[in-house]
Amino acid sequence: MRGTGVGVAAGALLALLSAAGVASAGGPGGGGEALVLRWQPCTRPAQAAQGGFECAVAKVPLDHAAPSGRTIDLALIRHGAAEPGRRAGSLFFNPGGPGGPGTLGLPELYGKFPQELKDRFDIVSWDPRGVGESTAVRCFDTAGEASAWHEHVPPFPVGVEEQRAFTAAYADLAKRCERRDPQLLRHISTADTARDLDLLRRAVGEERLRYWGISYGTLLGATYANLFPDRVGRLVVDGNVDPRAWMNGGAGGEPELNTFLRLGSHLGSADTLTQFLDRCGRAPVSGCPFSAGSPAATRAKYDTLLARLAERPVGRWTYARAVSEVRGDLYTVHPGWNGTADTLQSLWEGRAPDESPTPSGPARYPGFEQSLAVTCAESPNPASPGRYAELEERAVRQAGALGRWWAWANEPCTAWPARAADPYTGPWNRTTAHPVLVVNTVHDPSTPYRAGQAMAAELARARLLTLDGYGHTALDNPSACVKRHVVRYVLTGALPPQGARCGQDTPPFTTVREPKSQAASPRPAEAAGRKAPPFTSWPLRPGWTRTVVPAADDQPIRTWPPAWRPDRTG
Repeated sequence: MRGTGVGVAAGALLALLSAAGVASAGGPGGGGEALVLRWQPCTRPAQAAQGGFECAVAKVPLDHAAPSGRTIDLALIRHGAAEPGRRAGSLFFNPGGPGGPGTLGLPELYGKFPQELKDRFDIVSWDPRGVGESTAVRCFDTAGEASAWHEHVPPFPVGVEEQRAFTAAYADLAKRCERRDPQLLRHISTADTARDLDLLRRAVGEERLRYWGISYGTLLGATYANLFPDRVGRLVVDGNVDPRAWMNGGAGGEPELNTFLRLGSHLGSADTLTQFLDRCGRAPVSGCPFSAGSPAATRAKYDTLLARLAERPVGRWTYARAVSEVRGDLYTVHPGWNGTADTLQSLWEGRAPDESPTPSGPARYPGFEQSLAVTCAESPNPASPGRYAELEERAVRQAGALGRWWAWANEPCTAWPARAADPYTGPWNRTTAHPVLVVNTVHDPSTPYRAGQAMAAELARARLLTLDGYGHTALDNPSACVKRHVVRYVLTGALPPQGARCGQDTPPFTTVREPKSQAASPRPAEAAGRKAPPFTSWPLRPGWTRTVVPAADDQPIRTWPPAWRPDRTG
């Protein structure tokens, strides 16, 4: 669920050197045919940058109820156990989304896994169906065409005119997607991916599943646990989506709230923003450049800045963009919060913040429609576009400006052309072969702590481990204490004590930094305390869905609404 960055579902990322065949060798944990994976070294720098990564392709049924019908490809990646002589098996990892490709997410986050797990396990990930280099939902012919469409759509609309244009834009997107591959759109639910995961588990020779899912990956883990309860080995779900809220409690009819307001994501964001501003206000400007000397003064400064941006953007930094970027940058405390403080201070001084340099090489396919394809097909949302202005008012009353993003994020579902053919809607309390370890941060801006409590209560056998800290997921906001509990659980099955709590390794704004000079020459965002975003966030960070191209001094600022008709093609 995060909001900074570049396109996640990349096109032409993976030149996979082999395909997976199907053999009648059977396999553990289920009868019938098992996939045969042929692993070879990955050939793309994004996967191979840290060394040791191998890639493969698996062919799976599009419709698991019709296994002899159409097949689709799944792109896989793994890093072998660092100590092969002590190897204990395979650990699957899902980096979130929906729409997060594991072929990018695993290399990005591999360094944050506990060393003992890296030593003992092959860590395996994949691009779920519909995503990335697997058979993917792609509603445009090229990455350039997709990016050109998307750059004219704001993170959320401001005012009636923008609301109409926003709705028309996503209705246009839905028509494009329906024309491309309507059959695929009906078969990319979380349940379909869980069934794929069971085939992959068998393919690597595991009797039961070992799994670490973060963000949306927790919903996938819970779905697997209830579809295949006897095949659950060690499941870690970190930064949790409440399954009942995602499915509207399994109730029929039109829901009162959209997906993200049911999940309480707007409340989690508002709580974490309050923590950010309070911690910043207690820090000197050498620790947090946006500090106004106290928590109250810093909160007032932030409110004043948003009011100014609503009247007059700073370059391309509109009110909507600033709110959206702040929402997303709260996900990762280090270095995200430092980068957010720099951004806010630059805007306060009337300067457009530094932009990340344009990536070299062929453009990646942005894949913003891939997240929508999963969410809209299986999670109920109000059907009338007119409802979302009302939801925005409600969300703003409860959560301030950040509520606008969460209210409008599901509006594209009003026009989405497909519903999942075979979703899993519950129950969520089937007794699993082993208990599940649930991890959640107290101040999580995307999957709030109450969702972690709900996950632990809804699963039949689960234990909640609380991280007293900030940010989205414990994996991306490290805690040595959490890592010790996770390693012990994965290796032995031992759960933390009831009510166990852990602290975060490094609190926010504890590093003294030189304040940025107005006269300083521009520098990449990474040098300002920001980094290329990991693939942990659900829903996707807005920046993951676009390529940011710095504007030339003489280049006019693009305006919204765009000057095109909703039925325009190409």
